[in-house]
Amino acid sequence: MSNADFHDPRTTEQRNPRTERIDVASSLDIVDLLNAEDATVAAAVHGQREVIARAIELVVSAFRAGGRLVYVGAGTSGRLGVLDAAECPPTFGTPPTMVVGTIAGGYGALVKSVEGAEDDVNAGTEAMNNAIVTARDIVVGIAASGTTPYVRAALSRAQTLGAATMLVTCAPPPRQLAETCDVVIAAVVGPEALTGSTRLKAGTATKLVLNTLTTGAMIRLGKVYGNLMVDLMAWSAKLRDRGERIVMECCGIGREAARSAIEAAGGSVKLAIVMARRGVDPSEAQRLLDQAGGFVRPVVGDPPAVQSPP
Repeated sequence: MSNADFHDPRTTEQRNPRTERIDVASSLDIVDLLNAEDATVAAAVHGQREVIARAIELVVSAFRAGGRLVYVGAGTSGRLGVLDAAECPPTFGTPPTMVVGTIAGGYGALVKSVEGAEDDVNAGTEAMNNAIVTARDIVVGIAASGTTPYVRAALSRAQTLGAATMLVTCAPPPRQLAETCDVVIAAVVGPEALTGSTRLKAGTATKLVLNTLTTGAMIRLGKVYGNLMVDLMAWSAKLRDRGERIVMECCGIGREAARSAIEAAGGSVKLAIVMARRGVDPSEAQRLLDQAGGFVRPVVGDPPAVQSPP
């Protein structure tokens, strides 16, 4: 038998010579081996910085046109897309339809592996139909190996429907796929510590990329003030406390005054800041924000400088 008989050309399926004796390593050595591999991930993502910046601009354009960001993936990749989508509403106050995640095998695949779902090309096509993808949307396929049939079929269908398309992968993608997508983010992290286990380095790289995509796009849409999440949704005691502290810091007022301002603003931290800083009512504060495209800084000036905790 020749080497070619069992050697897979995909980077994510190759064996890692640095961890070939991990099965006889001590617990501490296992930690060190995995950590050493993880340490290479950030550099791989950094190598795609210009491509990721272009991707952010595409996402912003889609949002401004009234479109959505639609993630599609299988297995770990699909779960990471759904996770990123789910975290946008509480973080940035977005409607749940603005960033959505689609996973092979349906939402049951979030908590239990659905074998064979990633190979179902018909399901990938149908997923785009069910999501009612339009030309205003941007569809982001997530595939660690770059070859997942479900994802490739979904991207093909999205292109037919006129949507912009993007691929997030951790291996050099097939040429045809790369040529048909508007953007390809390929954070090539090399062979995994456990051969083919893309929930490791590839999963970490993917999480970093998706975090950057949505965070970058939301910043460009004016959903932060300085580095403060002023569009957060106060759905829990922790988030209500955070919102009050943001208003206190930005406006130099006490807890009760901040709470009253947020209540008068209908729960909007952003609106409360403008009301308190400009001394205006909610309707005037909203008008000023609308005039500034939703950005707080042009309305009230710079946020306070970061101060060390007492």
